Amino acid sequence: MSDKQVTVVGWKEWAALPDLGVKRIKVKIDTGARTSALHVDDMKIFFKDGHRKVSFRIRPYRRRTDLSVLHECNVIEERSVKNSGGKVEKRPVIQTRIRLAGKEFPIEVTLTNREDMIFRMLLGRQALIGRFVVDPGRSESK
Repeated sequence: MSDKQVTVVGWKEWAALPDLGVKRIKVKIDTGARTSALHVDDMKIFFKDGHRKVSFRIRPYRRRTDLSVLHECNVIEERSVKNSGGKVEKRPVIQTRIRLAGKEFPIEVTLTNREDMIFRMLLGRQALIGRFVVDPGRSESK
């Protein structure tokens, strides 16, 4: 399969974030969101060796609070994003890789608190363009 070939995905999918040590996370495909978003806990922004960094804990499964991955990475920017309640908030943006439907590629993702949301991660339009089309009648690609 060529990288130029578009893959059909459902409105929700299983994915992996290999750079962040996450082997499986349920992702909601959100064509209404420009940027992808990841739920994190214990987020701390700091400077190290002249670079802006962020440390955070990922709990990939909503009902398994005992499973978590602690990670630290560079902040590439802070971005103003409208949250699900319609309020604008500043979020740190990191770059990482995602593995989804047999493809692996880099994405930008904002870090935020999605504790009250069903899905720990939203995959936005920037990650989808040129790679995937969404079939809203389908949940999970085969």
